Amino acid sequence: MAKKFKDYYDLDCAELIADKILRVDGTFNKRGFTKYLKKELPDKEFTARQDAFADAFEKYLPDDYSKNISLFEKILGEELQTTEGMFIYGWWLWPVGRYVQRNGLNDYDASINFIYELTKRFTGEFAIRTLLEAHPKKTMRTMIKWSKDKNVHVRRLASEGVRIKLPWAKKLTVALDEFESFKKILTNLKNDKEKFVLKSVGNNLNDLMKEAPQLANQIIDEWKNDNPSKETLWIIKHGERSLRKKGKSK
Repeated sequence: MAKKFKDYYDLDCAELIADKILRVDGTFNKRGFTKYLKKELPDKEFTARQDAFADAFEKYLPDDYSKNISLFEKILGEELQTTEGMFIYGWWLWPVGRYVQRNGLNDYDASINFIYELTKRFTGEFAIRTLLEAHPKKTMRTMIKWSKDKNVHVRRLASEGVRIKLPWAKKLTVALDEFESFKKILTNLKNDKEKFVLKSVGNNLNDLMKEAPQLANQIIDEWKNDNPSKETLWIIKHGERSLRKKGKSK
């Protein structure tokens, strides 16, 4: 039987993370960290396991969020070289992202800089939502910059992070509340050459179509009137798929 996704975040994962931390911080209490997770992880589902890891970080790392972020930066490892490998190589970073998601407002600047680096190895799409919710205007300005970044994973994050209904995340309405910034992000990405990015933009547009079809159609109409590329047309088709299923496409 195939291993369940939640079961990757087990005691072996705790040992892996603890060893990485110990290599850069010799005072880290690996024994306490792993013993705690050995007790807390069994019988928990996926999200609860991520929270258990975050609890363990909060319990066994210093009570200094900024210092802990600096520590995590040292264990990130090499950047992903392709659009693949997020879950092959970076899977163990999910608990780190969960810690940032829960505590990121303790140091906004450290958090957003760390998320930029995290997403080049795994994904920052969950952690960034805490900052978007608390500081939407400031964070959207950064997301607009990221939508033009040379790194494909950063560009994807600019889209994926602002989705209204991101899987495994609570609903976020920054796309509606900061619509002009949201539209700018998607427009910056509509001609991207990476399907990895285009798919995220299409999913984003599809989310918006379900929530506020008039706004989604505003974006689509503007794009269609601007000599759309094959990439843009693909996004539009992908973004309208839910309506096609209901027979309501324009």
